[in-house]
Amino acid sequence: MSRGSLALVLLTAVVGLTAGLYYAWVVNPVRYVRTAPASLRLDFQEDYLALIASAYAATGDLLRAQTRLALLPDLRAAEELAALAQRRKAAGRPEAEVQALARLAAALGERPATRVAATTPLAATLTSHAPGLGTPSPTATRTNTPAPTTALTPTPKPTLLATATATPRPSYSLLTREKVCDASLSPPLIQVEALDAQGAPVPGAEVLIVWDEGQDHFFTGLKPELGLGYGDFAMQVGTRYTVQLVGSQELVTGLKSESCLAPGAPAFPGSWMLTYHQDGRGP
Repeated sequence: MSRGSLALVLLTAVVGLTAGLYYAWVVNPVRYVRTAPASLRLDFQEDYLALIASAYAATGDLLRAQTRLALLPDLRAAEELAALAQRRKAAGRPEAEVQALARLAAALGERPATRVAATTPLAATLTSHAPGLGTPSPTATRTNTPAPTTALTPTPKPTLLATATATPRPSYSLLTREKVCDASLSPPLIQVEALDAQGAPVPGAEVLIVWDEGQDHFFTGLKPELGLGYGDFAMQVGTRYTVQLVGSQELVTGLKSESCLAPGAPAFPGSWMLTYHQDGRGP
């Protein structure tokens, strides 16, 4: 092969690779939609549970909350929500989030503490009514021994969750929440920008979104032409959304498109811009 032919082959390969990258990152970037919550990492599943609890606290729709919880297979919802509320309270998370988790756990019922309390009087009653029978009394007590064991079976689950939450990740605070009136944004968008402690854009930050009809998530950095820390989600007019950037303790609730007015033009649906900043407590 001549030097001219080799140069042409190399040039063609470079042009093809550049065109492929431009198409994948700019023209048609990957967007994750309708991903099963069960596929999330365990600490992200905890954030998903907090979002469900927050939505239930706002709407009171228990059936919708149960439908969302059913997307996590083998979930002992009441027990794990109660345990998560205790862990997040101990971690100093916002009181509204802790109360939402506890309220949903109570609505679902059958918390572990209730089961343990129910078995104790039963064993005491069997013992007190068999004063002359030495053998039956211990037997009755033993038959109830599995009950506390059953109540304690959730223990490995919180242990796994606690291990997962120990995974280092940045901590964010909501810096600004701004209404955006831009008629070119159709449909209206929930726009998110993630910045590090020095104010530089952060790609790959995950944003969770829950609304009455479902849930979704997206990542920053998939539209680099708009910024490496930028990501967005198309809103339905009239729908309220709950938004959380993974790593932030703050839930943005009741977010919906609001009308914007422009001189000499009809009203149009507005968008939102949420800007998050790393606190410097992460890795």
